[in-house]
Amino acid sequence: MAVVITSLILFLIGLALGGGGIWLASLGGSWYYIIAGIAFLVAGWLLYRRKSMALWLYAAIVIGTLCWAVWEIGFDWWELGPRGGIIVLIALWLSTPWARRGLTGPDGRAPLILAVLASLAVAGYSMTTDPKDIAGELNTDEVTPTADLGGNVPAGEWHYYGRTQYGQRYSPLDQITAENVANLQPAWTYRTGDVKGPDDVTETTYQVTPLKVADTLYICTPHNFAIAIDAASGKEKWRFDPQVKLDKDRQHQTCRGVSYYADAKIAAGQPCAARVYLPTSDARLIALDAANGQVCPTFAEGGTLNLLANMPYPKPGYYYSTSAPLIVANKIIVGGAVNDNYSTQEPSGVIRAFDADTGALIWNWDSGNPDQTTPLAQDQTYTNNSPNMWSTASADEKLGLLYVPLGNKTPDQLGAGRSANDEKFSSSITALDLNTGQLRWVRQTVHHDLWDMDVPAQPTLVDITTAAGVVPALVGPTKQGDLYVLDRRSGEPIVPINEVPAPGGAIEGDHTSPTQPVSDLSFNPKPLTGADMWGITMFDQLACRIEFLKLRYEGRYTPPSLQGSLIYPGNFGTFNWGGVAVDPVRQVMFGMPTYLAFISKLVPRADVPPPGDTKGSEQGLNRNEGAPYAVILKPFLSPLGIPCQAPPWGYVAGADLRTGKIVYKHRNGTVYDMTPLPLPFKVGVPGIGGPMITAGGVAFLGAAVDDFLRAYDLTTGRQLWQTRLPAGGQSTPMTYTVADGRQFVVIVAGGHGSVGTKPGDYVMAYTLPK
Repeated sequence: MAVVITSLILFLIGLALGGGGIWLASLGGSWYYIIAGIAFLVAGWLLYRRKSMALWLYAAIVIGTLCWAVWEIGFDWWELGPRGGIIVLIALWLSTPWARRGLTGPDGRAPLILAVLASLAVAGYSMTTDPKDIAGELNTDEVTPTADLGGNVPAGEWHYYGRTQYGQRYSPLDQITAENVANLQPAWTYRTGDVKGPDDVTETTYQVTPLKVADTLYICTPHNFAIAIDAASGKEKWRFDPQVKLDKDRQHQTCRGVSYYADAKIAAGQPCAARVYLPTSDARLIALDAANGQVCPTFAEGGTLNLLANMPYPKPGYYYSTSAPLIVANKIIVGGAVNDNYSTQEPSGVIRAFDADTGALIWNWDSGNPDQTTPLAQDQTYTNNSPNMWSTASADEKLGLLYVPLGNKTPDQLGAGRSANDEKFSSSITALDLNTGQLRWVRQTVHHDLWDMDVPAQPTLVDITTAAGVVPALVGPTKQGDLYVLDRRSGEPIVPINEVPAPGGAIEGDHTSPTQPVSDLSFNPKPLTGADMWGITMFDQLACRIEFLKLRYEGRYTPPSLQGSLIYPGNFGTFNWGGVAVDPVRQVMFGMPTYLAFISKLVPRADVPPPGDTKGSEQGLNRNEGAPYAVILKPFLSPLGIPCQAPPWGYVAGADLRTGKIVYKHRNGTVYDMTPLPLPFKVGVPGIGGPMITAGGVAFLGAAVDDFLRAYDLTTGRQLWQTRLPAGGQSTPMTYTVADGRQFVVIVAGGHGSVGTKPGDYVMAYTLPK
């Protein structure tokens, strides 16, 4: 009976591989699956007939598959495994007495065992090497020992989202080092009580980076509670609930940070002498007394600023601020998130500067009407759908410049009818005069963006030593993987930028740019091929190969299409809002490049179903009401729900900003929380969040879709320490000291709705033993 069942299994595998292989070959793919399918069918027939030649043939299948796999992808264990795993397991079964009972003819055990041993030898060798790894060491020289960190933030504090107005995510604290970081232990845990509910939108996420001023941490929560916590003990000092109502049209329910401001016009200790500004997801900015959480009534209208003022189409849920406003030169710089791909009638992406004391509007810069920066009259409106800043700006007060990361005009995938200003400012880093809002320079990172390649992260300001001397620079990470290293005075490149040919063939009525800019410092991955398709088994790998060839794909910037286009890197981004961290003393950077392919498929308006009672999301059908096409956006996944492209999907990486060279790149994260079993396999997983660097030579990063906080040697990128988090750590860690001198590292663990990590409400603090 065992022989009959085994022969039936071989026969069914042969049918699956042969049938799928014919489909794949008809699309221009590999012929291996046809050949393997035929071989499985013959082996199954021979086994059913009790012929020992079945074992000889199966040994040939094992050796043939091994040779083909090594030829196609080399000695990468994670790519060899799916190709040969099932085949080798069957070979082991065929070697047993039960599977060979009653076979006649020349004994086939020896060739079968030799084939298995050869496969195991290759597998063993491939486990000792990683062809995707780049090993190296960043320089350890203190290139600028007295580096400009941006502002007068005390060493043991963290006053801004990126610690200072420069957004470096660098702390000068050095108590925690590469030598002692493994001794970190929990100091305290605080729970906010704000958790994702059944009526929340999919992307209800906890992404806040706490601020630390004096002895207090200031945070916000996904539903926009503002909370003050004692920095040493983790005890709550106060909380404020802005009573934000749920809205199914809101794509994101999150808060990445609050802003802190000390009012020099008010004596210390007086009400609202120090303030916390809370952005809410119903488009308000609320001023709170940092001492007790009470609303500051002299700010704006009773303490609240209405961010929908002068907005066209001020629909509930369509506009809100998810990121911390930047406070600089007594101004609050506010951008906002605009729902992607909902409609052609959406609010503006205007950037506004308000007086930090009174809330009065000082200037407004609307990329759709960039020359008029004086405040609009009450009866005027900004330009609808103009490119927006949904992340956080950075600023250089000495130069009087504000640096704005701009998104794309929505609808993202449809470029017909865009204005000259849209074409100029979409997906760019733009410098504005801090006092007037007037344009100073613009550097576009994608021309005629059809891929939602917003500039997603706060630009990082750092002085870089070049052959011509020290240059005030800006480092701008992008979704497509390029890092723009620019002279922040002029926007001119320090690391060269080249225009390279890009695919054409947009839909009728639209166009593509013939070239696209590419920085010499780029984490852009190599184009995908059929050999890069992946799976847990050879069957879902075959399905991914077929799907890959059904899609339109001509490399980076393949335009969206009716048949469906593969977008790689996808709009999840090689880098997203977490950006990178920069050590301004050593002039090096640390980041987490992520690689996930997405599918972008246009749907003619006549084929778009009526709107249902759905919740806001960036994935699935984006309706683009008022446009001729809707768009379906989704990650490129196998039938088993895992990425179709082979891992690694996530790395940690280091680069030298003086040379513009990537020095190391290592797989980051495990599948511990991606599979039913807690497997600690270091595949290199996706993540969203940001890193933080300390002067002790340690980089800290959560972000990955396994629930860990990790520490890395900044010089080599090698992992030094990790700790299990009670929920997803898709936020950016920070660090500070307390009164007794101890250095703390803090991360928020609350999960991320879109990537499916465990939700929670935790603020976790770690320190070295006393």
